[in-house]
Amino acid sequence: MSTRYAIKEGFSGFTRAKLSTIISIFTVMISLLLLGVFAVMTINASRLIELIRDKVEIEVFLQEPLTRQDIADLEMRIRSLEGVERVTFLSKDDAARIFKEEFGEDINSVLSFNPLPPSFKISLKEGHRTSVKAQSIVDGISKLKSVDNVVYKKALLELIDQRTATINNLTLGLGVLVSLSAVFLVSNTIRLAIYAKRRLIRTMELVGATAAFIKLPFLLEGLFQGFLGGIVAACALYVLLEYAAPFVSVEFATFIHVQPIFYVLVVCTGVILGLVGGMISIARFMKPLRTH
Repeated sequence: MSTRYAIKEGFSGFTRAKLSTIISIFTVMISLLLLGVFAVMTINASRLIELIRDKVEIEVFLQEPLTRQDIADLEMRIRSLEGVERVTFLSKDDAARIFKEEFGEDINSVLSFNPLPPSFKISLKEGHRTSVKAQSIVDGISKLKSVDNVVYKKALLELIDQRTATINNLTLGLGVLVSLSAVFLVSNTIRLAIYAKRRLIRTMELVGATAAFIKLPFLLEGLFQGFLGGIVAACALYVLLEYAAPFVSVEFATFIHVQPIFYVLVVCTGVILGLVGGMISIARFMKPLRTH
């Protein structure tokens, strides 16, 4: 019986204070929509950053002369370093072929000999494609025998690291801001509901109603508001990503991708915002009412 009463009272806010309820749901929806857009941007920016990181390779130029055994031993030592995913050996002939593909000239005909040294190209494991960890691997390789020079795109990795930190901090700050806005509006709506029922709450306390029995309807009201805001936001995001994005650019729409679970998380976030708003309102405004 208490559960049925709590659900009935929780829904009663939708008819009792229509305007404030609609405003709360709309605020939750807008907040989640903004959070969703920022999340999509962050997820896909991270994917793009990882694609760029994946292209960054370490090149190890070797001293000559070298025997096959020297090359094999050096390759084994490089592979044993933490963070190294793949090692590819390029002979002098391989280097000359790459030079011709990139510059259109046969270096042997230009200089009558091949000055290009043999080298290793090294790909890094995921999680080690940062400037700090890449530099650590470079330092380890530089100490090995027969290594002449080690180069990689250090400036690019440092720039990526800086921009990634900036994007993450910006997204976190905006996410906190819009979440607090949603919680505040839901809390304010629940506060109005509590004030409107202050005499009923006092009567229920006098007849021995438990605190949980009194609070549950207001918690459910916040939950319902958050849930509805989450549903509307998830639908809006789906339409925006699946139907509106292709009108902007087909390539852009193809790149942007989220898993179906993302929309479920949007709804769950709405429920959490609604519950938190309800809990804050109950904690702040129910105690004062008991003293009147």
